[in-house]
Amino acid sequence: MAVILHIETSTDVCSVAVSENGKCIFERECSEGMNHAKLLSPFVDEALKQISAENKDIEAVAVSCGPGSYTGLRIGVSTAKGIAYGKNIPLIAVPTLEIIAVGALKNIAETDNFLLCPMIDARRMEVYDVFLDKNLTEIRATQPDILDENSFSDELKNVIYFFGNGSAKFKNITKNSNARFVENIAPLAKNMISIAEKRFAKRQFEDVAYFEPFYLKEFQPTTPKNN
Repeated sequence: MAVILHIETSTDVCSVAVSENGKCIFERECSEGMNHAKLLSPFVDEALKQISAENKDIEAVAVSCGPGSYTGLRIGVSTAKGIAYGKNIPLIAVPTLEIIAVGALKNIAETDNFLLCPMIDARRMEVYDVFLDKNLTEIRATQPDILDENSFSDELKNVIYFFGNGSAKFKNITKNSNARFVENIAPLAKNMISIAEKRFAKRQFEDVAYFEPFYLKEFQPTTPKNN
């Protein structure tokens, strides 16, 4: 276990958290739009000052690695890389869609088997998504999809919870009763903690010099997913 700084800037929410031994001991967030360039540095500075006042220091920095906004990820990742390099500590990359899934699970009371499908909005009817089980084990890798009313027809033979800022598009067109929706779930730094702790324990670190996040613009969906 360790003291870890967490940075999340992949969407229009800017958030920072610090965890110690897996527990959140500091958090700040703002959902008032793309103000990351203005807000991130003060949030990080406040976090580091609080840790220093407690005679502690961060042992790693975790950053949301996308998919997400080019501008948001660029700001968050460059800040995280700078801190990791300056303090000579590990850099941990945490997939944005898994962060969203952690937040959604807190709002799901289902006990039977189900799948999770976090969605990041792209453009028009396009989203980036992944299928996970309730233990966050990947069932289908992250990929771009163009949504229509028949999307995920094979997967929706079972209950699937959709959430994230791209899920409203699918909610408006699907008629499948196995499609469930969790509203108002955004990626937040405090929901990175459990994932980052596991990666820290396994020493799954990134190369600070060469690491790049998963920018949405790198992927162009070409065909609908009609299973």
